[in-house]
Amino acid sequence: MKTADIVAEALMDWGVDVIFGLPGDGINGFIEALRRRTSKIRFVLVRHEESSAFMACAYAKYTGKLGACVATSGPGAVHLLTGLYDAKADGAPVIAITGSTYSDMMGTNYQQDIDLLQLYEDVSVYNNMINSPEHAETAVDIACRTALAKRGVSHLTIPIDVQEQELRGQYSRHNVANHTSDALVAYAMPDPKFVQKAAEILNAGNRVVMLVGQGALGATDEVIAVAERLGAPIVKALLGKAVVPDDHPLCTGGIGLLGTSPSSDAMAEADTLLMVGTSFPYIDYLPKPGQARGVQIDLFAERIGLRYPVEVGLVGDSRLALSALLPLLKEKSRDFVRSKQAAMKEWNDLLRERSSRIETPMKPQFIARIISEELRDDAILSVDSGTNTIWAAQYINLKRGMKFSLSGTLATMACALPYAIAAQVAYPKRQSVAFVGDGGFTMLMGEFATAVKYHLPIKVVIIKNNSLGMIRWEQLAFLGNPEFGVEFSPIDFAKFAEACGAKGYSISDPRDARSLVREAMSQDGPAIIEALVDPFEPPMPPKVDLDFVSNMAESFARGQPHARRIGLTIFRDQVHEALRKMHSHEDEKETR
Repeated sequence: MKTADIVAEALMDWGVDVIFGLPGDGINGFIEALRRRTSKIRFVLVRHEESSAFMACAYAKYTGKLGACVATSGPGAVHLLTGLYDAKADGAPVIAITGSTYSDMMGTNYQQDIDLLQLYEDVSVYNNMINSPEHAETAVDIACRTALAKRGVSHLTIPIDVQEQELRGQYSRHNVANHTSDALVAYAMPDPKFVQKAAEILNAGNRVVMLVGQGALGATDEVIAVAERLGAPIVKALLGKAVVPDDHPLCTGGIGLLGTSPSSDAMAEADTLLMVGTSFPYIDYLPKPGQARGVQIDLFAERIGLRYPVEVGLVGDSRLALSALLPLLKEKSRDFVRSKQAAMKEWNDLLRERSSRIETPMKPQFIARIISEELRDDAILSVDSGTNTIWAAQYINLKRGMKFSLSGTLATMACALPYAIAAQVAYPKRQSVAFVGDGGFTMLMGEFATAVKYHLPIKVVIIKNNSLGMIRWEQLAFLGNPEFGVEFSPIDFAKFAEACGAKGYSISDPRDARSLVREAMSQDGPAIIEALVDPFEPPMPPKVDLDFVSNMAESFARGQPHARRIGLTIFRDQVHEALRKMHSHEDEKETR
């Protein structure tokens, strides 16, 4: 076999059955190897290499398997980087295969010659060049094993000429053919003495809070069982939104700017913090050091104590660690969690009021709530970065069994559409929905044509405000600056969908929203739902502090161009919320 054949066969040995990418002369030898194996490994052609890396990342997140992407030399390999950094930041196991120029032309300023090993050094946990057919199997085995074991990116680059070289068995004197294996990694249980110590800390607490992240996605039953035993509110980092259903009695929702007031209060009052599978980065939203004792569960020892000064770290799989911990925990009083349940009722009433206003321009919360109610029980929701993230985090309620992800730590725009495509490839019979802003969507909107090409029935919900909404509010409310460089010229996304050969829907009147969303969701093929929303609706944090208000005032004083519209919107919102106990928008809808 040729080098390219050996690489393809070795990837298949590691369970790779789909690879996302774009051909080119620097990688065509490997592409030919894929062509001859279409019955065993599926190649998904993308419109932009960046998308293929996002798809590989999402495929890994949603399936737990190894994601794979491929690109040609030079610019193709460069384009992968954003998606690969997304995988690195969120701990998704991905292997990237790139082409390189001819081995005897490297470093000569030849066309598309880039030092890819140097370029990929920071993003990868394993980074190597395959220099011969005899080297190929070993390199792929190490790359795949390392990506899975370290939950990161492995990169292999193959010179054009090496891809075509045939295996002749000419191994060096210290190399032995077939000496590596494709054995999978198994994770050990945490040390029992540390489990005992963790139980002692948790049993001593009176106000225990659980913070769960994506590392707990396979431990729903165990998270709930431990929370019930400890009388603990379950607070969710955004990547862990699907760990427990949003309507579970012990769940107080998210934390941080995208979170809930009860979660913020729970953290402020906690005397014990149990972190499960999360490295939530915003440490200012956690208990103050010294306020609460801490226990952390994580796969990786280096993450223990990264965000909070915990006393005990349990290194291992979240489900196994919680299962070992549960028998040692004592039943606690429910007083603390009951207080947060009462606060959640008040919080949910507030969100219900904000998301039920029949107003024009339409409120983004309104369309988010409708999408939430129209999701199937098997839905996979992929969310982009921007104000759309806030609306999804707070107003789309996940049921048990749903999947959810986004670019959590990198928080890059443009990820949701490729994520949704990868989810549909992985789970053809499930509902795959992308929830995006118009800014993020336009960055890689060509991939909607990819969904059409492969008959993938994804649904793309575009929150259209013709602006970079999150950046606008960061400029205003975080820095006190007037907005600048955030407004776009409008695009008719419904017509774009039709131009791609799919269905497109445009919603501007909230009274038409539910029927149009329902029609779009029922389509057999891909569809775009364009929702024209109020561009001046502020993404309010769960608790508004003085800095937020003073920065807004300063931006107005310094010449914010839409100060009057923004001020009027905020005033009207406050009036609605003050009167919500006397007036129901649900009643209003019934009379229309």
